[in-house]
Amino acid sequence: MKIVILGAGQVGTTVARSLSHEDNDITIVDTDADRLRDLANHLDLRTVQGFGSHPKVLQRAGIEEAELFVAVTNSDEVNMVACQVAYTIYNTPTRIARVRSSEYTDHQILFSREHSPIDVLISPEQLITQHIARLIEYPSALQVFDFADGRAQLVAARADEGGRLVGQQLSILSQHMPSGSDARVAAIYRSGELVIPDGDTTVEENDTVFFLAATRHIQTMMKEMRPLENPIRRIILAGGGHIGSNLAKLLERDHHVKVIERDPERAEMIAGELERAIVLVGDCMDEQLLREEAVDASDVYCMLTDDDQANILSALLAKRLGAKRIISIVNRPSYVDLVEAGSIDIAVSPEQITIGALLTHIRRGSMARVHSLRRGSAEAIEAVALGDKHSSKVVGRRIEEIDLPPGTTIGAIVQDDDVVIAHHNTVIREHDHVLLFVPDKAQIPAVERLFQVSATFI
Repeated sequence: MKIVILGAGQVGTTVARSLSHEDNDITIVDTDADRLRDLANHLDLRTVQGFGSHPKVLQRAGIEEAELFVAVTNSDEVNMVACQVAYTIYNTPTRIARVRSSEYTDHQILFSREHSPIDVLISPEQLITQHIARLIEYPSALQVFDFADGRAQLVAARADEGGRLVGQQLSILSQHMPSGSDARVAAIYRSGELVIPDGDTTVEENDTVFFLAATRHIQTMMKEMRPLENPIRRIILAGGGHIGSNLAKLLERDHHVKVIERDPERAEMIAGELERAIVLVGDCMDEQLLREEAVDASDVYCMLTDDDQANILSALLAKRLGAKRIISIVNRPSYVDLVEAGSIDIAVSPEQITIGALLTHIRRGSMARVHSLRRGSAEAIEAVALGDKHSSKVVGRRIEEIDLPPGTTIGAIVQDDDVVIAHHNTVIREHDHVLLFVPDKAQIPAVERLFQVSATFI
């Protein structure tokens, strides 16, 4: 596929890196010559220096032959104008834009089909807000990902002492689950190494376990991994930007929420938008303020500013003062593993969340949802099975008959409104949504080929 990417920032670079190893012809456009030079030295792609919304610059990038245009600069306006240019002048088939400001995204009519040249709108702030809200809904989870319009979820949880499955083989899982409920362990990571699960696999303490289940059964499965924590009631959000204010709106009805914002004007503005949450003017690195606001009594302390250093330092301070659980946005990928080994319980990477949303629309085959996992080294995919037994490699076949790439597992199948946990004799039907865990990104092209309909396949 010929792809033009506008913006060589963190998201653009990661998308380019992700796709450059998958037989794609990629050109990346940016105004920063040094950044482009560094990319060209490390990745197999073309670079073009220039202002990306200018038609002549896009023409130099090969927009006339491009099948996909991805605009992910730091400017919403440049991204939107560039998509308009790609649509109006060059008729590029698919156009994706990152738009971050709620001043635009709050007016969805701007992006409706009849008014907008943007086929797919990616709003990192909304994606991150939803992701953190899910982590608060499931206090024991490390990651939560939705599939099939929320009917199924993939959850990562750490196996702790006291979990009923810890020290047991996975084959006994069905004995523990109540009648009518089921789940599938898709992967286990032990000391950072992948363990491909089967019935004889024993879950050990401190394993990170990825499991798939119908959303209504997630809490039941969580009990198998670790003793359930008390529901979250008291939340402190440090940072009153778009993410902080939107998260407060989502949570304030069912939780006691405080927002710390250092800018008095911003604090006053978001206080007027909230109904129950308390907005405080102050610095999240002010120890006295955190003591006065009883951070030690909080169930969750969320660091939501765009300053990694402030987030990390405030998290360290809050943990020392007694905060039970710390969730922090960490923008630099190199910091994520480092901070999760310390005082931050969950580090949220905006880059990886945004990339997952982009990959959903970039992957070949009939992909309905893609989530980027393990710092981009693995993916969870919702693929739609199309065709029949003569044109498809999956339709009409039992799972044990499908030639899955090494390590790849099918965890569940959504048939109509039912979530069916996959077993070796489960038959995939046309229009089923198949949920796969792919631990090695190098196997993604093979997964894509499985779900491509071929008139010549027999």
